[in-house]
Amino acid sequence: MPVAIAVVLAACSPQPSSQTASTPAGETRNTAATALHQLFDEEWEYGLREHPETASYRGDTRYNDRWTDQSLEAIERRQTHARDVLERIKAIDREALSAGDRLSHDVFLWQAERAVERQKFNEWQRPLNQRGGVQNAENIAEVLPFRTAKDYQDWISRLEGVSALVEQNTVLMREGLKAGNTPPKAVMSRIPGQIDAQVVDDPAASPFYKPFTRMPEGIPAAEQVELKARAEAVIRERVVPAYRDFAVFFRDEYLPGCSDSIAATDLPDGKAYYDFVARQFTTTDLPADEIHEIGVKEVARIRAEMEKIKDEVGFEGSLADFFTHLRTDPKFFHKTPEELFTHYLAISKRIDPELVKVFRTIPRLPYGVRPIPDNIAPDTTTAYYQPGAVDGSRAGYYYVNLYKPEVRPKWEMMALSLHEAVPGHHFQFARGQELPDTPMFRRVGYFTAYGEGWALYAERLGYDMGLYDDPYDRMGQLAYDMWRAVRLVVDTGMHSKGWSRQQAIDYFMDNAPKTLQDVTNEIDRYIAWPGQALAYKIGQIRISELREMASSELGDDFDLRDFNDAVLETGSVPLDTLERHIHAWVSQRARKP
Repeated sequence: MPVAIAVVLAACSPQPSSQTASTPAGETRNTAATALHQLFDEEWEYGLREHPETASYRGDTRYNDRWTDQSLEAIERRQTHARDVLERIKAIDREALSAGDRLSHDVFLWQAERAVERQKFNEWQRPLNQRGGVQNAENIAEVLPFRTAKDYQDWISRLEGVSALVEQNTVLMREGLKAGNTPPKAVMSRIPGQIDAQVVDDPAASPFYKPFTRMPEGIPAAEQVELKARAEAVIRERVVPAYRDFAVFFRDEYLPGCSDSIAATDLPDGKAYYDFVARQFTTTDLPADEIHEIGVKEVARIRAEMEKIKDEVGFEGSLADFFTHLRTDPKFFHKTPEELFTHYLAISKRIDPELVKVFRTIPRLPYGVRPIPDNIAPDTTTAYYQPGAVDGSRAGYYYVNLYKPEVRPKWEMMALSLHEAVPGHHFQFARGQELPDTPMFRRVGYFTAYGEGWALYAERLGYDMGLYDDPYDRMGQLAYDMWRAVRLVVDTGMHSKGWSRQQAIDYFMDNAPKTLQDVTNEIDRYIAWPGQALAYKIGQIRISELREMASSELGDDFDLRDFNDAVLETGSVPLDTLERHIHAWVSQRARKP
């Protein structure tokens, strides 16, 4: 997930100023802090109520019987709420807060400002893409408990709401058609097959029925029979008909009306929109042209490193020939999904004991490895991470793609596991959730440049842990580094420089050994999700620069374990916030006797 879980930001009502001329300083500070934390608490609860799926992912089961209201009225109400919260956070006297509260205030304000700014782009008119949406709403079952009869009753209630959810999405998509605000036809053509998977003759074959195929023994047999019968009836009478109608709408009305252009700049107010998402995801003010040039330079640097690996393994031929060798030689691929999955498990176990070399603090929350669900595997990326529940009731999970093992090379698996599992996303999310005395929105917050920049930086920690003893694994690390450098070039190329989809695929294939299956899925992901792919490399570069600065300033007193802990101890924050924190950390270390 790719992992991009947004904190819902909105407010209940504007608040009066927290300071008056006659209020003593201590009382002002208490008043401001009280108002701040009241806002945090209220907005956390508001977000869970308004977005039940988010609550489910957080491990909060209170709203497991419903979906997010995606009606036009609800969207307008939430947007008004977001504007109110911006005024409310602005009204709190930042200078009266403690240092820790000022950090939380700044992070919250950053998110609130952008939540309001993005409203003008009407992203709600494009509610789905090939990587997720109402067409595979059942995937949320992956994180639900299904331990008690109540859990299954909640799921049946959600099944009963599927038809309304589909209808609401249809309304939003029709609004997008009217406004000319539609996703590119090139990627939306992947979706009819996903919808078709929901249209089944046998309710027990529905993806929504999967939780009923293995029910816990603690539920009496008679009650199991009753629950299964209710689920089958709802799927037959409401779920399948809703998707059957949706399939007709999508094929006959929506897909023909989708944009022929792949560029975000061709959306309504498209240039401003792409500038916005680039700033949002990178948490910088870098313009598209500068990001493009950073990518071009990184591609050249990494190619030179790849040439060294090619020479080291004794391969005779060009780098392009070496890429072909890495993509096609059977020795680099497993024959079955089972073999591929076993290898992922083995790599994870190999990484775990080496973590103490680069960290002092190891998260308490465990993680596991799971296959990506079959119904989305052909259309999604090689792997992604799903964070654990905030209360520790569900572990984090590293999801791996077992579809077509013949296109999943062994040499990428180490770097991929370091990125998606440990010490990448799992460390980042688990450490964030375990931060003491920190508002909940920061404990689960996610800034893409920080989160993905950390995970890409974590791939290179494999050298510090002694995990890249095989030159082909090192080639895999370079391939993954190149993958993120290429992203800077092709994302800006397609969305701001007029590149075609094929031009982007060709550039990717010319500069990285990833297989055509992966490259095509990646390019389609960038088309569907403009700007998101820019965050990885920009974040990695900033974190690496901070490490170099800290090492240079502290000299023999620099300890990589302490630096890595310091990067994670803020939770997910904008890059400039992280920079201020690390500079302060270095100054404090330098003053120690």
